[in-house]
Amino acid sequence: MLILTLGYLFSCEDEKYLSSSDVKLHFSVDTVMFDTIFTTIGSTTQHLKIYNPYDQKVLISSVKLAKGIMSNFRLNINGVSANEVQNLEIEPFDSLYIFVEVTIDPLGQNLPLVVKDSIEFITNLNRQDVDLIAWGQDFKLVRQQRLKNTTWTNEKPYLVYNYAYVDSNATLTIEPGTKIYFHKDAGLYVKGRVVAKGTVENPITMHGDRLESVYDNVPDQWNGVLLYSGSKNNELSNVEIKNANIGLQVGNIENEGFATVKLSNTKIQNMAYAGIFAMKSEIVAENCLITNCGFYAVALLVGGSYEFNHSTIANYWGGYGMKARTTPSLQIQNYLIISKDKPAYVGDLSKADFGNCIIAGNAINGNELLLGQRPDALFNYKFDRCLLQVADTFKTTNAEHYINIIRGVDPKFVDPYKKYVFELDTLSPAKDAGKLAIGRLIPSDLKGRDRLLDKGPDLGALERQEKKAK
Repeated sequence: MLILTLGYLFSCEDEKYLSSSDVKLHFSVDTVMFDTIFTTIGSTTQHLKIYNPYDQKVLISSVKLAKGIMSNFRLNINGVSANEVQNLEIEPFDSLYIFVEVTIDPLGQNLPLVVKDSIEFITNLNRQDVDLIAWGQDFKLVRQQRLKNTTWTNEKPYLVYNYAYVDSNATLTIEPGTKIYFHKDAGLYVKGRVVAKGTVENPITMHGDRLESVYDNVPDQWNGVLLYSGSKNNELSNVEIKNANIGLQVGNIENEGFATVKLSNTKIQNMAYAGIFAMKSEIVAENCLITNCGFYAVALLVGGSYEFNHSTIANYWGGYGMKARTTPSLQIQNYLIISKDKPAYVGDLSKADFGNCIIAGNAINGNELLLGQRPDALFNYKFDRCLLQVADTFKTTNAEHYINIIRGVDPKFVDPYKKYVFELDTLSPAKDAGKLAIGRLIPSDLKGRDRLLDKGPDLGALERQEKKAK
């Protein structure tokens, strides 16, 4: 008996493991990614390699799936099929494999866009993890693709990873009801042309791929849509762009020429930097709602030609940074300064006309419109029957530029801060204040409601229709 006991003690002494709490494993990747698109109940396998970078043995107390039996993933850990293994050792400077499988049911009624889990490692009370991500087979993956003439249909949602690039002389056509999700830092970049025509009932949506409710209104989840200078005849109708860095950039400095786009019934909301950022380009917009951006809702720079009718440009940014916003909702200028040591880019502003629009927000200085003019280029602009939230010092007396302006008042949106509702309250000064001639050109609002049924069209993209007393 004594001999057996001594033998046991000596065998334990031989098992010398690195005991420091600073021990960290090394991994071949930080994310195990499955990008296969399944069409039936399917399974695929990826692998992860774990390294011991030390000159002593390492004992991993626990390796397991974070979601346990609820996970869509399955593990084979160093030859053992199990979703949790304890007391796993790795020899000095050695490694082992974990094989990961995933199965996703295409008939699932509540299948998320991205199936996620993680593998947790506990070593000397130190926790590490490796993410697991799989895209369901009910979605079409677009990963670093250069597109020729292409149609995206509403049969299945699209997930854009890295980028989708529309080549010169090519057209991307997007059908009504198509849902497009963008992974972190991904974007839609257009050298050719994009024609995205949704309907009021079946809009086209472009959002980030984080579907958890906590991310519903978190900006900067993806890059946005860029129309390069030279991209012509773009059309976006009944499109929702949300939670990017710049929702829609029209034109760029590096490329010659200009971009053109027609926007109708389009919502661009909750951007980290700007909703629309345009340079030396042409935009015709009607029934557009551009709201809640970190710097500008709309910036029109280096000249160009712009026409906005029955649009709401409202910036009630809040909750994402410590600094109050001092930049305006709408900035218009015929130049752009990149750096002090380089000459400014200057371009003619042939037109910047706004009719029956609302320009409002919560800028700390009370000024939601900023005009920047260089005398060596054209600077033509006009606001006709618009509500402008501007400071008391902002002059709107020049009848060439300002016609029947409502200034310096709260437009009284229903809830621009928490629920992001930009419908007009019943006491809004923008109610029935629009120019009838402009309303007749655009008789239906963003939601398809008739704006010619009462005393006059409301300003902005959304018409308030009072409920009739019974």
